[in-house]
Amino acid sequence: MCGIVGYIGSRPALPILIDGLTRLEYRGYDSAGVALLEGGRIEIRRAEGKLAALAERLRQERFTATLGIGHTRWATHGRPSEENAHPHSSHGVALVHNGIIENFVELRERLEGEGFRFASETDTEVIAHLIAHHRRAGRPPLEALRAALAEVRGAYAVAVLFEDDPATLYAARHGSPLVLAQGQGEAFLASDIPAILAHTREMLFLEDGDVAALTPEGIAITDLAGHPVERPVTHIDWNPVMAEKGGFKHFMLKEIHEQPRAINDTLAGRIDQGRQRVALDLPLDPDFLRGLRRVVMVACGTSWHAALVGKYMVEQLAGIGVEVDIASEFRYRHPIVGPRTLLVAISQSGETADTLAALRQAKAQGATTLAICNVVGSTMTREADATLYTHAGPEIGVASTKAFTTQLTVLYLLALHLGRANGRLGAEEEARLLHDLVALPGVVEEALACAPECEALAKRFAERRDFLYLGRGIHYPLALEGALKLKEISYIHAEGYPAGEMKHGPIALIDEEMPVVCLIPDDELREKMLSNVEEVRARDGQPIAVTQPQLLDSLPEGSLAVAVPGSNRFLTPVVMAVPLQLLAYYTAVRRGTDVDQPRNLAKSVTVE
Repeated sequence: MCGIVGYIGSRPALPILIDGLTRLEYRGYDSAGVALLEGGRIEIRRAEGKLAALAERLRQERFTATLGIGHTRWATHGRPSEENAHPHSSHGVALVHNGIIENFVELRERLEGEGFRFASETDTEVIAHLIAHHRRAGRPPLEALRAALAEVRGAYAVAVLFEDDPATLYAARHGSPLVLAQGQGEAFLASDIPAILAHTREMLFLEDGDVAALTPEGIAITDLAGHPVERPVTHIDWNPVMAEKGGFKHFMLKEIHEQPRAINDTLAGRIDQGRQRVALDLPLDPDFLRGLRRVVMVACGTSWHAALVGKYMVEQLAGIGVEVDIASEFRYRHPIVGPRTLLVAISQSGETADTLAALRQAKAQGATTLAICNVVGSTMTREADATLYTHAGPEIGVASTKAFTTQLTVLYLLALHLGRANGRLGAEEEARLLHDLVALPGVVEEALACAPECEALAKRFAERRDFLYLGRGIHYPLALEGALKLKEISYIHAEGYPAGEMKHGPIALIDEEMPVVCLIPDDELREKMLSNVEEVRARDGQPIAVTQPQLLDSLPEGSLAVAVPGSNRFLTPVVMAVPLQLLAYYTAVRRGTDVDQPRNLAKSVTVE
C-alpha cells in the first residue's frame, strides 16, 4: 500500500514530508517523490527505489516551501519507474494518490481526445488531468476537485495542491484511508498514523466521500456535493512501533485483519457488474484459451497450497485438466509441456528462484506462461506472457496470510474466465458465482470474529509437541496450509493430511496428547469428516473442528469447535483460512516465538 504525507504551515515542508515518508517505509514501496509550492511554482522531485535515492536527488537543492505533498508508491498500474512515481501534475495541479481507479482507461482516452498529454502509465495521472480539465472550465480549486472525483470509479485517497492557491492543501478519500491533524498554525495529512504521530496525537479520520481543505488556521470538510460534515478528533495513544502495526501487536495479526480489504482491492476493476461477468484483461490469444485442455501450476510453500486449491477451481468450473507441481521439483523431472499448455506460476514476491526457473523452462519448451504475483515489475511479471496481480499490498510478516487468500481470489477469477472462454460456464451460473465473490470480503470480515475462540484453543494446546490437520477435497490443501502456518511460527511439528488417508498411517500417532484440526465445511463430504472426528475421539485424540454454525449440533457432545460463516464450495477455503491463521498466531504468541520473523525463514526465497 502506498504512503501519503502532506503539510501546510510555517515550517519548511520538505523535512516533514521526508520524515513522514520514512515512518511509512515499513509498508513497502518501489519509488518516492515530493511536490512543493516553491516561489509560486510547483516543484516536483521523484526517484525510483528507496527514499535514499530521493534524498540524494534533493541533497544539492534548498527549498523553503511551507506547502507540500509526498508519496511512496507500491506499483499497481505501470511498472516501478521515475515517470510512474508520484506526484503527478497537470497545468498547475499536483497530486498524490493511493488506490485503484477502475475506469481510468475510458477517462484517459477521453482526456487524450481533449488534448491532454500523459507522461506515465498510471491511473493516478487521470485524476490530475481531470482536475485541470475542470479548472479550465472556470471552477475554483475545491469545486474542480469535487467535479473530478465525481467522474472517478474506484478507490482513492488523494492529496492535492494548486499553483494558484498557496494557502490551502486539499484532500479526499473513498475506499482508501486518510488521516488529518491540526497543529498550532499548521496542518498535516497522511495515509497512516505513524507519518504524523511525531507532530500531534490529536487526529481525525476522513470517511468515504469526504473532501477536505486544510489551511494553517483550520480544516473544513464537505461531502462530494459540498455539504459541510464534521469528523470527531481522536486521541492516539500509540507508541511509534505500535502505530506502524496499526495498533496490532504484530504485523502478522495486522495482515490477517487486512484480508477483507486486500480481497476487495484484488477484485477492483475485474468484475463487469453490468454484464455480471469476469473482466480480466489478459493479453492471451482467445483461440488458445478456448481450446485449452491442460494447465500446469507451479509454486512453492503457501503459494503451492493456493495452486492445489486452484486445481479444484479450474477443473470443476472450466473442465480443464490441471497438474500442480512444487516448482523445485518441476525443473528436474523433464516435464512434458509445450505450445498447448498454459503454465501458471504463483509467487507473492515474483522473485522465488525455483518458480522462476520453472517458468523459464516452460517458456523454453513453448508453453504460454501466466504469473500470479503481488509485486508489480518483479522478474516473474516481466518474463511471463501475462500477469494477474494480487493487490494484497506489502506483506511484512514472513508467514503469508493475505497473499494466500488473494491468490485464491485470483485463481477463482481465472477459473471463471477460462470456463466462460471455453463455453463450460453459462452466464447464469457465472453471475451466481460472481455474486458469492463480491460478498466474500464481508464474509471474511465476519470470520475474523472467531479470534477469541482461536486464542482460547491456543492457550489450551500451545505446549503440545505435535498437531495433525485433516481435510477432504478442496479443503485438503487448506489442511496443509494450516499445518505450515503452525510449524512456521510456533515451531510445533504439524502435518496436514487428506482425511481419507488417516487409516494409512497417521492414525497410529493419535493419542491423548495429539490435537487434530478437522476442516468440516457444510458440503457433500461433511459426513465423512464427521466420521473422522469420531475416529479421533475413539483413540483418545483431541479433535478441533473448524466448521460452520449449522454443523455445530452434528458434532459429538463436548467437541471443541470454531465456527465461521460459509460461502460457495470454491470460496469456503478462503474463509476457513482465517481461523487456521489465528490459531497459529495465538499459539506462537503463547510460546513466545518471533511471530513476524521466525527463525531460519526468509520472506522471499531468491536462491535455490
